[in-house]
Amino acid sequence: MILDQVDPGDAAAVDDYVTVTNAVRAADSPWEHPLTPHEAVGQLTHGWDGEPSVGFVGRVGGSPVAAGEYAVSEYDNRHVAWVEVNVAPGHRRRGYGSAVLAALRDRARAEGRTSLGIGGWESRAAVAFATRHGLEQKSVEVNRRQWLADLDRDVLAAAHAEALAHAGDYELLRIAGCSPPDLLPALAVMTAAINDAPTDDLDIEDSVFPPERIAAYDAAQAARGHRMYRLVARRRADGELAGQSVVAVEGERPALAEQHDTSVVAAHRGHRLGQLLKTDMLRWLAEAEPQVETIDTWNAESNARMIDVNERLGYRVVGRGLVFQGSI
Repeated sequence: MILDQVDPGDAAAVDDYVTVTNAVRAADSPWEHPLTPHEAVGQLTHGWDGEPSVGFVGRVGGSPVAAGEYAVSEYDNRHVAWVEVNVAPGHRRRGYGSAVLAALRDRARAEGRTSLGIGGWESRAAVAFATRHGLEQKSVEVNRRQWLADLDRDVLAAAHAEALAHAGDYELLRIAGCSPPDLLPALAVMTAAINDAPTDDLDIEDSVFPPERIAAYDAAQAARGHRMYRLVARRRADGELAGQSVVAVEGERPALAEQHDTSVVAAHRGHRLGQLLKTDMLRWLAEAEPQVETIDTWNAESNARMIDVNERLGYRVVGRGLVFQGSI
């Protein structure tokens, strides 16, 4: 097998990367939406917040049989490299996955990273592969999906009214698209509340959010063609930002949306702000993006508080992801 880095400007290489990824999704996680070339180029060019991941394709006789992804951050957790390894069905158990992982591990070591993380859908094969390569299960993340056609609007209205009754000291600010520059410092402080979410046994540090990272996130999502909706809870008395919910709608496939962040600053908890933000976001999307059919969200399995809100609003589990980590 020959492993090559994917140039996002090389349409043929991107197509090979997408072909392997979608073959793996169809076999291992058929609920996942297929990867499109547009989405692949966006991830490999802009990433989540301006730090693009690096894609790889493994070929045998010129045909794609495996794919890999390598992601690191310079904002925080500079000891960790996150990788993804995919081998197309029909080409497994021939050592291709191990070869991709070895190459990505070598890259991480050369860059001074000391810890390697990898995820996989819950299966014996994923556990066996990780164990064979010295990686231990450290966390479980659950993918839930909300089908808006099945959303009970009476339940939504009741949940929204209940939250409003406890959140009288707060107002909601709607931000469509990129955030106003003058709000970036306050958004950066508030966004750090996501560090309170459970990380289980993962060897990771708190994420760092300077204002420029918030701006980079907005710019990267816009460059990928995602339409962004950020809902912020703000205390009326002093204007302090207390929490937020962020949803991205795909420009290429506007029926699909993804929940990016819902968090409440510790000092402002106890006012049902998480519930208020989630319910008002659904009301906003119904006005601004009525064609949206599904919203996907991810939570650590141990994040009971947010899971309770999601399940009340009709989110259903579609897959459990295992996260493994080990020393390089």
